[in-house]
Amino acid sequence: MTQLILRDLVKRYGETEVLHAINLDVAEGEFVVLVGPSGCGKSTTLRMIAGLEEVTEGEIEIGGRVVNNLEPKERNIAMVFQNYAIYPHMSVRRNIGFGLKTAKLSKADKNARIDEVAATLGMTELLERKPSQLSGGQRQRVAIGRAMVRDPAVFLFDEPLSNLDAQLRTQMRLEIKKLHTRVGKMMIFVTHDQVEAMTLADRIVIMKDGHIQQIGTPAEVYHAPANTFVAQFIGAPAMNLMSATGTSSGVRLWNGAKVSMPDLSIAEGREVTFGLRPEDLKTNEGDVLAGTVTVAEPLGSETLVYVDVDGSEIIATAPGRTPPKAGDKITLGLSGTDAHLFDTDSGVSLRAG
Repeated sequence: MTQLILRDLVKRYGETEVLHAINLDVAEGEFVVLVGPSGCGKSTTLRMIAGLEEVTEGEIEIGGRVVNNLEPKERNIAMVFQNYAIYPHMSVRRNIGFGLKTAKLSKADKNARIDEVAATLGMTELLERKPSQLSGGQRQRVAIGRAMVRDPAVFLFDEPLSNLDAQLRTQMRLEIKKLHTRVGKMMIFVTHDQVEAMTLADRIVIMKDGHIQQIGTPAEVYHAPANTFVAQFIGAPAMNLMSATGTSSGVRLWNGAKVSMPDLSIAEGREVTFGLRPEDLKTNEGDVLAGTVTVAEPLGSETLVYVDVDGSEIIATAPGRTPPKAGDKITLGLSGTDAHLFDTDSGVSLRAG
């Protein structure tokens, strides 16, 4: 059953159109992440779903009813903001219970619901504390608890982890993933961090300049990017993109190296963009490319090496224990079966479909 549908959603501010015909279906219980660079329209989309921004054109349907003209409180959604939005003068119990302020429940039933949510979030022992006595992660859990206590059909998260330090972000990602497993409700999560998107989502919606670039599972958008924007936005470090031309059996790279691609027919002489993930380039295990290491970045289990190949910078992975060093001459092996090809003019994948 589809719980949330966006149909040809458009947003304009005056004459400026910032969202262009957004279409998205989200199933009940699905965790969907909207990701993209600043200004791509992801937060505007979320705020339109929440009822905090008016829809210029198109429809938003939640649970089988069009909600365009409904107030936020009538949409059966709950939103968790970037800045927590919790009240500093209230205890954790009162902050969580604030979501029940208009609910027609007895005091005993409200307290039972607060206790249930606090137990789910591991905050029972913190219920009488004030926000000033909590860590950043605990404050975020209070904000999530206030959303949970209303038992909404849809949870909306607007970059809720961006104010946390790196270690706490990792911890809170895990907590939100566990929470989704426990409550089984639809969650729409906005972030500019592709690592958050990859680790949290059932499906990712990648946006740029008010357009959806691709919708897919983390594996689909990583291993089968729809275009060069997705190829470089998803993955850290980004995919290597190189100029190439078609040959009778594959492609010839910008430096003259030939790569066989028997599973893909390309017109001879056609200009294309050849893409490879850094992990698909084998250091000193082939001789398709040769160059000099300019930078080596140790990451523990592996090392990223930046290689100058005929004036172009290529990123590859190397073993963590015995990596090349800056100044080393190395070769890079690759296979055409690992490669991605894109149209040079449009950036669209030639493997699509």
